[in-house]
Amino acid sequence: AADAASSVVDHLMEVWNARVIAAVDPEEFYDFQVNRPVVGTDDHGHRRLTWPSTQIAVASPPDLDRDVILIRGIEPNMRWRQFCAELLAACDELGGELVVTLAALLADTPHTRPIPVTGTATEPELVDRLRLEQSTYEGPTGIVGVFQDACARLDIPAVSYWAAVPHYVAQPPCPKATLALLSQLEDLLEVSIPLDDLAEDAKAWERGVDDLAEEDEDVADYVRSLEETRDTADLPEASGEAIAREFERYLKRRGDDGPSAPPQPGAPA
Repeated sequence: AADAASSVVDHLMEVWNARVIAAVDPEEFYDFQVNRPVVGTDDHGHRRLTWPSTQIAVASPPDLDRDVILIRGIEPNMRWRQFCAELLAACDELGGELVVTLAALLADTPHTRPIPVTGTATEPELVDRLRLEQSTYEGPTGIVGVFQDACARLDIPAVSYWAAVPHYVAQPPCPKATLALLSQLEDLLEVSIPLDDLAEDAKAWERGVDDLAEEDEDVADYVRSLEETRDTADLPEASGEAIAREFERYLKRRGDDGPSAPPQPGAPA
């Protein structure tokens, strides 16, 4: 869904100067007629072949007292259980203590409102601590769902975040959804993540979709109906606690220690 989750990992690898330390052997897991190797030219003018794979990188964020393992790759075509077992073995060897999976899905959500993020966790304590809005989805799942199930079977704490991308703008990128997932990671890790140009990119993306919607009255009407539905559903969620959480995140990004008391609903931020 608009590569929103993959863009989060790409962003973290860049701002945290992650170093790639390993890659999964693609021969065991990918159908090369589906995920073909790519030929290109490197910086020295040499022709190179790049095989589809999954890379493991390690980052040392400056504001964290621990390293972060970043995994970025393509959903395998076969041997999913072995694929998950190899990745989890690598995480164990590196001393990983908590698994966080990121994903995005297409949904009936308006681009003009905050991107909804739902989550699941393998342990009730994590659900309570992170105040997760538990997903109620039932049906076919992808490698993210299989990976989290593998964690649960091995008693490895795991959290999964899913961003809901407006289905009528499904093409990548969707910086607004990427930002929504990054905000969840900030809450989880209790750290401010450098955003670079993402905030401005998200505003430009929303303006671009606004312009497209204005050109088609049917699309504009559809977006307005989604806004009304969303606003009605979100009315009970406009709590002082939710506003305070956003305000504290804003202050933390400015380098402040946060307010001594949470602001009240309706108070200016």
